[in-house]
Amino acid sequence: MRESDTPDTGMSNGSEPDSTDTPATIVPQTDSLDTSEPGTSSTRAARRSEERKGAGAGAGAALGAGLGGVLTAIRKHPKAWIIAGASAAFVILGAGSVALGATVGSPAEAAAVPTHSASATPTPTPTKTADPVRPVPANQPAAARVRTCSVAGLSQDGRLGNLEAQVVDARTGEVLFDRNGGKPGPTASVLKTLTSAAALQVLGPDYRVSTTVVKGSVPGQIVIVGGGDVTLSRLPDGQASFYTGAPKIQDLANQVTQAMGGQPITSIVTDTSLFGGPVWQPSWDEQEERVVEGSTSYITALQVDGDRDDPTAVESPRSTDPVGRAVQYFQQYLGTNVPVTAGTAPAGAQQIAAVQSQPVTTLIDQAMRVSDNTIMEELARLVAIKTGAGNTFDAENAGVLAALKPYGIDTTGIHIADGSGLSADNAVPPSYLTQLFIKVLNKQNGLGVVYDGLPVAGQSGTLGPGYNRFTGANAAARGAVLAKTGWIDNGYTLSGIVNAADGTPLTFAVFALGNVGDNAKQAIDTLVTGFYTCGGNLSNQ
Repeated sequence: MRESDTPDTGMSNGSEPDSTDTPATIVPQTDSLDTSEPGTSSTRAARRSEERKGAGAGAGAALGAGLGGVLTAIRKHPKAWIIAGASAAFVILGAGSVALGATVGSPAEAAAVPTHSASATPTPTPTKTADPVRPVPANQPAAARVRTCSVAGLSQDGRLGNLEAQVVDARTGEVLFDRNGGKPGPTASVLKTLTSAAALQVLGPDYRVSTTVVKGSVPGQIVIVGGGDVTLSRLPDGQASFYTGAPKIQDLANQVTQAMGGQPITSIVTDTSLFGGPVWQPSWDEQEERVVEGSTSYITALQVDGDRDDPTAVESPRSTDPVGRAVQYFQQYLGTNVPVTAGTAPAGAQQIAAVQSQPVTTLIDQAMRVSDNTIMEELARLVAIKTGAGNTFDAENAGVLAALKPYGIDTTGIHIADGSGLSADNAVPPSYLTQLFIKVLNKQNGLGVVYDGLPVAGQSGTLGPGYNRFTGANAAARGAVLAKTGWIDNGYTLSGIVNAADGTPLTFAVFALGNVGDNAKQAIDTLVTGFYTCGGNLSNQ
């Protein structure tokens, strides 16, 4: 009970009621009403003052009478009074000593009134006990941001089929949006991003692919050795092929003629042993891709113009004999029709001619912009060979995964069936792509070339004019989305970078899989435009 809550008894602190039988009565005091009789004190203090005066007067009269009697008795019996006085003094002095000891040794009194005692064991002065300190964590976690911009409705668009998607804030690495983002799925041409990263890591950005000619095992015989360059062109000097800056087989032939010094060429051997068979990935639709779409050639170590019928077109039907087509033009520029056989170059044979492709960086840039399958198959195969995995389609899985390891991103669940993404057997989770694109955005490990080659919404590549992407309301994201497109029979994909409206850099991957049609592209564009609009406020709800 606090002091202010103690009932007021009308008495001074420490006093007792005049009677223990009658309860104390609280009497309110007022200054406006005086009920006392004239000549009497009306307050408790006044009454006590008068009582003290009366008591003093009575005590003085009694003391005077008593003192006179004592003196008379002393005069009559002096010896007896001296003895009695001495005894009384002794008793009084002893009582005083006991009282003094009790005062010094009382803890209660010592605490209330400190004294400077000469005691051997002084009583310590109590100190105020500090309030206990409430523990506070050294690093209090920051309050989680509440994001309110939702694309949940857009992600439920039926045109997206079985959606696998993820969005990451590229500055913090925080996953903002996820729908089956950890589930490996077919990537279509988005896989070209992984193939590019693998080639940059293993082959290096400046690596060039050579096509050479060496002397054969008999006089007059020459061997043309395919090094895997699919950009080698059959067009004559002064005519540009589809592949910018491509080497010319005419140049190769001219070097041979000069090196032979007038010695007749008696036979030609084609050495394409660098790439093993089969020349066509079993899971690919050959009629669709090689003939109808004209997107992909047989994968051989020697060919010209990606074996296109039209060497200047993005897509053009491909033949069933890319090596034969290349040798045909080689013979034409040599001015000979000598026999041609398949074989291998003699060990240590003398090289008499060579041409080289553009560096890997240029090959990647062009392949990423127009989604060229044949260049990517060339690079994947060269990666497999360089890593020691082998020289076939089956070796590309081990080769590419080994090449990706230095990037430090977990490759669990990834399967590489080819280098172009054409196979439905490829499997990569969106979560891998969002992490890889952070490195692409930051241009780490030479990945700036991948960034530079990404199609830009509404501006370039397979997201540019003529591809019907990011139109209508989705045009808001034009110029802000840099991404690789993909399409196969059972899926449409898009993965890359969004420079969001609020300035937040995002990386994303969207797979629309299953029974989906061409309109899945528009549904993907709408969802990605939602990412662009929400930016850092994108909610996973």
